[in-house]
Amino acid sequence: MSTTERSFVPLAFGGLLSLAAAMGIGRFVYTPILPFMSDALHLPPDEAGMIASANFLGYLAGALAGAAKSLPGSPRRWFLAGLLVSALTSGAMAMTTALPAFLAIRFISGIASAFVLVFSTTLVLERLNAAGRGGLSALHFAGVGCGIAFSAVLIAALVQFSADWRALWLASGAATLVFLAAAIFLVPAPDHKSQAAAGGAPSRKQPNVLSGSLIRLVAAYGLFGFGYVITATFVSAIARSEQALQSSEQFVWLAVGLCAAPSIYLWNKVAARTGARRAFALACVLEAGGVALTVLSTAPLLFLLGAGLLGGTFMGITALGLMEGRRQVDAGGPDAVRQMLAILTASFGLGQVVGPWFAGELHAITGSFAAPSLSAAAALLVAAALVIRE
Repeated sequence: MSTTERSFVPLAFGGLLSLAAAMGIGRFVYTPILPFMSDALHLPPDEAGMIASANFLGYLAGALAGAAKSLPGSPRRWFLAGLLVSALTSGAMAMTTALPAFLAIRFISGIASAFVLVFSTTLVLERLNAAGRGGLSALHFAGVGCGIAFSAVLIAALVQFSADWRALWLASGAATLVFLAAAIFLVPAPDHKSQAAAGGAPSRKQPNVLSGSLIRLVAAYGLFGFGYVITATFVSAIARSEQALQSSEQFVWLAVGLCAAPSIYLWNKVAARTGARRAFALACVLEAGGVALTVLSTAPLLFLLGAGLLGGTFMGITALGLMEGRRQVDAGGPDAVRQMLAILTASFGLGQVVGPWFAGELHAITGSFAAPSLSAAAALLVAAALVIRE
């Protein structure tokens, strides 16, 4: 392997650390911290759901803004700014107890997470694909699962030293700053030649984005966003709320992260054999089973299995949906691809925003996470049915 080829491994690893910080920590660390916030602040599930929805609304806004051609400045500047804001907003959560402040902070954090995802992926994947090293993209996307696993270990370790919820947020922000420092060195700005090559591709006639196949994919992607996010937000709270499951609380988020880390690599292999749509449908069915397991059984092993199925599928489904959307409009050129990814992101983001709010409100009515979780599982099954055929 030449020196040039070897240089792409650190680049992909820089992408991994970036997603670990902004997504695995900045976006998802709320899940393991939530039970401690709820106990200390007497935070009811409906307000907890609103805080989560605010973050996902920010993510939706950030993803759409990041996809806009009119955004000024270089991708790397936005990428590093996103990591810095992600660190600062995590720390800021420790500075207040007011619900409106929590909503505003998590909204801004969601924007930052989306910017890191959009611009790190632009900086990393374009260079990997141009160099024929596209296989390293799995290392880049493994950052989400690695970040989730890291945050689970970090929170569990700090809790052993009697850290309160404020200290958990501060530590999360500090860890993000460390990952930011590494990303500065590992993800350099692209050279002018690669930028020119990326910007010089001619636009072609755009395909019909309103075909039945694409409409079903967009709807399925939104249902998936709704279906995964309820358990992804409340799984630690579910463990805390059931006495029989409390022994698994410190392990449940770790299980999600460890299963998520290799999932894109594995689902890419499945998609290569079955096609992206069938792989998407299969992953949705497995995830529906996992989501249901977290509320249908109080056996810790089955609960952890449900969490593992969630972790092992949600990043894979995310990538498969984007992959299939890109494939169907690729003949239309970069503008068509950009438009399709924005539409999918909007659908996914809407599902994420509605999910935690819906779960919190239904919990307030029923006193349980069973009804919202089973609704999420049903949504995932509908998504599988929508996407299984072309």
